[in-house]
Amino acid sequence: MGSKWRKAKLALGLNLCVYMPRTIEDAPPSIDSSERLSGAALLSPANWDMAPSPRPMTPTPSSHGLRLSKSGSKSSKQMCSICLTKLKQGSGQAIFTAECSHSFHFHCIASNVKHGNQSCPVCRAKWKEIPMQSPSTDVTSSGALINPVGWPQNDALMAVVRQLPPHRRDLNRRHIVPLFQAPEPSVFDDDESLDHQPVIAEGEDGSDNCSVRTIEVKTYPEVSAAPRSNSYDNFTILVHLKAIALVARQNASRNQTPLLQLSQTSRAPVDLVTVLDISGSMAGTKLALLKRAMGFVIQNLGSNDRLSVIAFSSTAHRIFPLRRMSETGRQQALQAVNSLVASGGTNIAEGLKKGAKVMEERKEKNPVSSIILLSDGQDTYTKRSTGSGHSQPQPCYQSLLPLSIQGVDNPGFQIPVHTFGFGADHDASSMHSISEISGGTFSFIETEAVIQDAFAQCIGGLLSVVVQGLQVVLECTNSSICLGSLKAGSYPSRVMVDGRTGFIDVGDLYADEERDFLVSINVPAESSKSETSLLKVKCIYKDPLTKEMATSESNVVRIQRPEITGEEVVSIEVDRQRNRFRAADAMAEARITAEQGDLGSAVSILEDCRRLLSETVSAKSHDRLCLALDAELKEMQERMASRHVYEASGRAYILSGLSSHSWQRATARGDSTDGSSLVQAYQTPSMVEMLTRSQAMLLRSPSVQRLIQPLWSFGSQPKPR
Repeated sequence: MGSKWRKAKLALGLNLCVYMPRTIEDAPPSIDSSERLSGAALLSPANWDMAPSPRPMTPTPSSHGLRLSKSGSKSSKQMCSICLTKLKQGSGQAIFTAECSHSFHFHCIASNVKHGNQSCPVCRAKWKEIPMQSPSTDVTSSGALINPVGWPQNDALMAVVRQLPPHRRDLNRRHIVPLFQAPEPSVFDDDESLDHQPVIAEGEDGSDNCSVRTIEVKTYPEVSAAPRSNSYDNFTILVHLKAIALVARQNASRNQTPLLQLSQTSRAPVDLVTVLDISGSMAGTKLALLKRAMGFVIQNLGSNDRLSVIAFSSTAHRIFPLRRMSETGRQQALQAVNSLVASGGTNIAEGLKKGAKVMEERKEKNPVSSIILLSDGQDTYTKRSTGSGHSQPQPCYQSLLPLSIQGVDNPGFQIPVHTFGFGADHDASSMHSISEISGGTFSFIETEAVIQDAFAQCIGGLLSVVVQGLQVVLECTNSSICLGSLKAGSYPSRVMVDGRTGFIDVGDLYADEERDFLVSINVPAESSKSETSLLKVKCIYKDPLTKEMATSESNVVRIQRPEITGEEVVSIEVDRQRNRFRAADAMAEARITAEQGDLGSAVSILEDCRRLLSETVSAKSHDRLCLALDAELKEMQERMASRHVYEASGRAYILSGLSSHSWQRATARGDSTDGSSLVQAYQTPSMVEMLTRSQAMLLRSPSVQRLIQPLWSFGSQPKPR
């Protein structure tokens, strides 16, 4: 038993295991949990300690790979180790038992063999006969075929296999056939139909719920009062926005006022395409933890969300079509992810083309769409362009991203690509460019240990979109006032020719996500008035659930104009955002200087910025954002200590920071997902909640910690919250 257990641990760590707790949401009440030990029927991590018995055995990593707890050894003999459902005679599915005595559903093991695995997934014993499905028959009705691979035939085994009944269609499980077995169609219009449910669920207590999705608009002038005789050419106004998602619940009692609370029952469903690097460099622990992270994503998608999986190495393949994450969809998605095997080169462009093709050719669309791209290497297949002044061909980063995703041909079609650079050898410049062009973010996954947390933070945001197509309109309310510059980071902004109206295109916002923009205007002197009217802000956006357009407006921004004022005190809110823009500008300048080979000057640029920040009003009041910016700049200085350090992590760390600040959206870099880290700017409650789920899962599994403990750096080791 001991030797078999060691072999099982090694085998499950190499290729098969992902994390598969059970969710209560999709479990059908008509099926007894003791009869369906399904990996897709998942328990929330919060309920693990209260889980009923028997419960599904969850694969957990050990120092050699992912393993099953010993208490599950008996039940594992009664389960298919690939789909993790119960092996039951007479259920309408053929069961294959190999010469090593381990059993599997025939269609599961045939698919595993099809993807190049010619040994037992449990004990890794080399098989003398390999189960294969006939190419001329349908996967739902094919009989068992055994392929000799150079060894003598095992007559006893062949006799048993020939007696296996043909696979019968079970109407209750007719959709369980792994879809990644099917050949890839020429047109990806095979997406699963959307389940058109009412967008607002009725309260459990019978009360009526009314969704309230709005933009909270606040404005802060640089100073609240200015001498009447003074004029200003560069007066700053902070425009602060926050996306609010509330549910107004009207109870039956007429005397009770409506209660506003965060909505947990209604959100916009998502179409998500994951484009995953499975090149040879991903082999081993990287691929095992990627599978586990994908299992976490699959677990946390709802039944109305849809997922497609693209895998690329030298070429790209769609291994899982766009399917709803119902219980059946989760099972199929987990099987597809488990089939991944690392080999070949890195062709990012082909992977993105496949991902774009899924989005372009789908028949129906969920309100929210996004692509996640993960790679640990550099694209060696995409053509390079020879730029002016360069003797060597330069990477053509824009060619990595299909035009359809960029929104060049159809501005309304632009789909954000959130990129994840994995390890020290990935091409941070290309990954940052892909995200920047598409409107996504770039995260730097420095060690394998944080890959699941990085994914968790990203989907925590994607699953909470409450505002779409947001446009900010700035209107001067005084005929003597004109708009100057608009500091909006990477968001497109423009000022009309007359200088009295400006626009900032923000796009989608997650629940409780905030945006801050600095607007510069001129302020004239006043002859007699006691106040000056400056600016009005209007937000136009779409509710992703109701598809209705809505508008939010601010009050008119005014400042007092006394004849004489005391010392002018700058608003700490305005000062705080000025510091953020100063820091981002310093990061960008230091990065350009470092790329030119002058690391010493790059470090000096960051040091000068730190000194400037320390003298500001917000720094002297110990503002948390100012402290975080200083910590981030200091970290960047340390990652420019040498050319080797900069190439290995400095470039990626800086680019991820620039991505975060330019979009005002959280990205993973270094220890930014750690609860004790200062570098946590822009995290929303939904991101924090998803991170907590991910880290709770890791902290509850000592074997997981043993696997990833050597991967944690001293500064980025997760701590209990």
